[in-house]
Amino acid sequence: MFDATTILAYKGKNKAVIGGDGQVTFGNSVLKGNATKIRKLHHGKILAGFAGSTADAFNLFDMFEEFLEDKKGDILKSVIEFSKAWRKDKVLRRLEAMMIVLNKDHIFILTGNGDVVEPEDGEIASIGSGGNFAISAARALKKHANMDEEDLVKESLMIAGELCIYTNQNIKTLTLEDK
Repeated sequence: MFDATTILAYKGKNKAVIGGDGQVTFGNSVLKGNATKIRKLHHGKILAGFAGSTADAFNLFDMFEEFLEDKKGDILKSVIEFSKAWRKDKVLRRLEAMMIVLNKDHIFILTGNGDVVEPEDGEIASIGSGGNFAISAARALKKHANMDEEDLVKESLMIAGELCIYTNQNIKTLTLEDK
């Protein structure tokens, strides 16, 4: 449904990490291989990633940032209010887009349908065309390897890049960690 990207987030014991590939496609052509689809928000305390069109990403990131500012960085209150606003907006709700937002305490998947989903395990979430490949790799690595959170996200996205034609291996990550 959301071709052309893979975003993976992991809220581990020591770090919260989000990563994304860099491929932007249009139909069956690669337009760009080094796009940035992840961001730090609210003074660097929230991580966010986006699957969907680039222009929509900027609008939704800015909109979510406004809710974070209004709610003084409370991610739970912000995702609820943001999802209500996204669903009510006649233009934005038609976007074929999804977001992952996380901090060190929570991780959520958000959609224009008003969905606010906290993963069952509360630790790993993915979106985009390569999301199922990335989350499968992340779960296996978490269970069977002793890896740092950032390395786990990078390696899982690399595996997704080997399998998904809409995902490349130009991986970028952002991290929140205990100081």
